[in-house]
Amino acid sequence: MKKIKFYSLSTCIWCRKTRVHLKENGIKFDEIAMDKLTGDKREAAMQELGKHNPVKSFPTLVFAEGNVVVGFKPEEIRNACKK
Repeated sequence: MKKIKFYSLSTCIWCRKTRVHLKENGIKFDEIAMDKLTGDKREAAMQELGKHNPVKSFPTLVFAEGNVVVGFKPEEIRNACKK
């Protein structure tokens, strides 16, 4: 299973639920906590997020195959991991 880029906010309840779901299901992910980034790193991460989710909402999960899941959608996340 390939890693997922998980764009989150540290204060977002849906991001927290997503993080727990990923861990409970043994899904590997790299989390980018947007509200903990500053300056150029934050700007670059926001631009990258915008390529996958123009609304730039959280949580956003980007899979290696190009699939994107926006929001806490456990079934969609599990299905995307199988692809």
